[in-house]
Amino acid sequence: MINITKDTIIGDILDIAPQTAPIFLSIGMHCLGCPSSRGETVEEACQVHGVDCDALLRAVNDAANQ
Repeated sequence: MINITKDTIIGDILDIAPQTAPIFLSIGMHCLGCPSSRGETVEEACQVHGVDCDALLRAVNDAANQ
């Protein structure tokens, strides 16, 4: 089972669970391939995009573990 936390790097998530990409795209992260977005943590991305971190973590963990 994959456990993604607020401190997990987005690039690492995309490497182990590429099916989560649409979730990140839905919150406005449209440049998932750029170095800065791949190096951000989930918490940092949520702060930048004004997204509830707990809600995003639930969605990403659900998708990653399907």
